[in-house]
Amino acid sequence: MYSLNIQAQEKPNIIIMMTDDQGYGDIGSHGNPYLKTPHMESIGEKGIEMTHFFAYPNCSASRAAMLTGRYPYRTGVTAVTQVDHFMNTQETTIAEVLANHGYRTGIFGKWHLGDNAPMRPTDQGFQEALVHKGGGIGQAAGPAGNTYFNPVLEHNNKSKKYKGYCDDIFTDAAINFISKKNSAPFFTYLATNLPHFPLQVPEKRAIPYRNMGLHEDNALTYGMIDNIDYNVGRVLKQLKILGIEDNTIVIFLSDNGPRHRRTKNDSYPGRWVANLRGTKTSVYDAGIRVPFFVKWPKAIASQNKTSTMGAIIDLFPTLLDATKIKLPNNIHIDGKSLLPLWTKNDTINLKSRDFFVQMHYGPTPFKYMHFTLRTPKYKLVSPHNFPHGIVHQPTDNILKNVLKNLELYDVENDPSERINIAKIHPEIVNNMLERYDHWFDEVTEERDARGIQRIHIGTKAQPVVNLSRFDWGGPRVISRFDYGGARVIEENQLGYWQVKTTKGFYSVTLDLPEVQVDGLAHIKFNNLHLTAPIKAGQKQVIFNTIKLPTATGNFHAYFKTERLATGPLFVTIERLNI
Repeated sequence: MYSLNIQAQEKPNIIIMMTDDQGYGDIGSHGNPYLKTPHMESIGEKGIEMTHFFAYPNCSASRAAMLTGRYPYRTGVTAVTQVDHFMNTQETTIAEVLANHGYRTGIFGKWHLGDNAPMRPTDQGFQEALVHKGGGIGQAAGPAGNTYFNPVLEHNNKSKKYKGYCDDIFTDAAINFISKKNSAPFFTYLATNLPHFPLQVPEKRAIPYRNMGLHEDNALTYGMIDNIDYNVGRVLKQLKILGIEDNTIVIFLSDNGPRHRRTKNDSYPGRWVANLRGTKTSVYDAGIRVPFFVKWPKAIASQNKTSTMGAIIDLFPTLLDATKIKLPNNIHIDGKSLLPLWTKNDTINLKSRDFFVQMHYGPTPFKYMHFTLRTPKYKLVSPHNFPHGIVHQPTDNILKNVLKNLELYDVENDPSERINIAKIHPEIVNNMLERYDHWFDEVTEERDARGIQRIHIGTKAQPVVNLSRFDWGGPRVISRFDYGGARVIEENQLGYWQVKTTKGFYSVTLDLPEVQVDGLAHIKFNNLHLTAPIKAGQKQVIFNTIKLPTATGNFHAYFKTERLATGPLFVTIERLNI
């Protein structure tokens, strides 16, 4: 009865499987001499592989682009941590639209667009959510000591410890969600955190690659990708068991290129990158060209491959097109529907298009710094060896030098981006630069008008808020990188949180790093400034029954044992008697 109900539904089910830092070369059929990825590839074999599909060079930007169909700068997302990854909650996500039209919506894995209200997946259209905090398990956003094995995860906003390997846990949850007996169609976003660092994988997955004599980092990475492929196969098998394969859109892609190096001096040998230039965080193609496979047996014939250029901003309008849902009013979408390409091989609207990418660290975009404009034929590049170091407004002399040294590639004939033809074709450079100027001014103006999304404190939806170093902002946070260089000078230890509070009484707990000598803990918000003594070795300090107003501002929490303030590891703010 269940299968018949599902088969009878008009609207298709949707599954998006997104991996984390899996490069275009991390696919067996892309010439990788070590990897075999049969289940990933089977999606394209039964549908279409888009061989020239482009995302952003970092995690949060690609995820925001996919969910909204809009350039990340519009949504507020510039980078991956410390307010740079906060997506403005005025954005409308594909999950919200589908949920409003009768879809069951679930996310399993990585969110990376804000851990607190109103930025959580359950605030943005997902009815079921099993995710890790921050940008990865083991990062500053989550509990100390969290690993890929037996991790603490967030199930519908409640922390819970799970048994097993994270990728298997997320896949189990996604399969359970898909398998629920319900006649409504589903949207399942299975966003594994693999093969992102740290490189942690069951030994049985890594051993075959060690036996090939590979560098240990590659053995672990390929073992993680092997685990992903296994779980992709499990999802595909479940669709067949349920009898819903025919009317389910299955999409497989990665969020950005491989993290095989960050700078010229940071690499490990032997990673296959399909002869593409660059790496994760780079706007060269190894950073932004990602694997992409799609199938929908009911509507898409097995066409195998297309080289027509697609982009991650295209998924939102494509899925609305496939589900015959109208775009909500007053929403500007940057992407184009790929459905005519998938179903009719119609490339008219895709033959000539621009896709803009820019990547840096910090919440403020700077024009001309580390961008690319990619078309099917040409690619204009403003390169930078250390984009995480772009944190201050460059001087005019720096900008003149950047513009003087722009690179132009005929990527149709030079996919490895080795022959710079900028000096041969200055007219093409100037034309493309003018288009970039217009794009940058438009998207950053929209972002600036909204400002940085604030964390909400004291709401009924989240009466207990945990603030981490992962989400703080401020000048000391931004100054941790040496502008223009290729190394971190030092780890700065203080920031603040941009918040919106609701009037009420609160308890505030500071979890402290190792304190060597006695000192004084502080909290500040608007006109409030409270202090409490701390002793050497003390791990926590609690401020009880504090009255906060309804206000917006910067919430400061720090301690002093010397003259320079240091921030806590976590701050827990609980509204009392809500």
